[in-house]
Amino acid sequence: MESNLVEAVALGGGQELSPWALFLQADWVVKTVMIMLILASVWCWAIIFEKVRRLRRLAAQADAFEDSFWSGGSLDDLYDEVGKNPGDPMSSVFAAAMREWRRSTVRPGVQRTEGRASLQQRIERVMQVTLGREMMQIERYMPFLASVGSTAPFIGLFGTVWGIMNSFAAIAGSKSTNLTVVAPGIAEALFATALGLIAAIPAVVAYNKLSNDLNRYATRLEAFSSEFGAILSRQLEEEV
Repeated sequence: MESNLVEAVALGGGQELSPWALFLQADWVVKTVMIMLILASVWCWAIIFEKVRRLRRLAAQADAFEDSFWSGGSLDDLYDEVGKNPGDPMSSVFAAAMREWRRSTVRPGVQRTEGRASLQQRIERVMQVTLGREMMQIERYMPFLASVGSTAPFIGLFGTVWGIMNSFAAIAGSKSTNLTVVAPGIAEALFATALGLIAAIPAVVAYNKLSNDLNRYATRLEAFSSEFGAILSRQLEEEV
């Protein structure tokens, strides 16, 4: 049976079944599907490498900032050091809160007229807005991974269906069910399916892993903002 299959393919007009040959011999619709899936896969891997590298850098920067923050030094000195050019989301949250703190406390009598609760609410609001803006930047392109993971198999399936339709058309045109007639079209169809899976599987796995890492980092930022808000609240009560 296997020898007959090899002989039939060998008689198919010199057609090859390598991936590159299948791409060149494919119908323009199937070829378009293949190109789309290849580009999507390349772009997904670029996003994955960028996110992994950035999350590692952000974790290291957060560690360094927390070491400085909890070292017992002056918060004003730390703000003067990082406030003008925050290098990571955690320092940006800190700088935004300190900026609002200074703006509200440098004016004489501001705490008596505005009230501690109002100032604390503004500081917490500023930190939450800054945190949300920073997380939006970090999570950029994540929806693309989710879209590729959910749609790439169906795009590949479309190429598969189109390739099988071409195979049946070839059978009808040649009035022959010889394997040499249907093999190229079926191989193209299966290759499109494979490309769809190649694009979708890494995208799904990476999306789940990166989403968990981003959620942990967001939780870390929220915990820091809550702790810093409590510190400013205590300091505000001591100064009034």
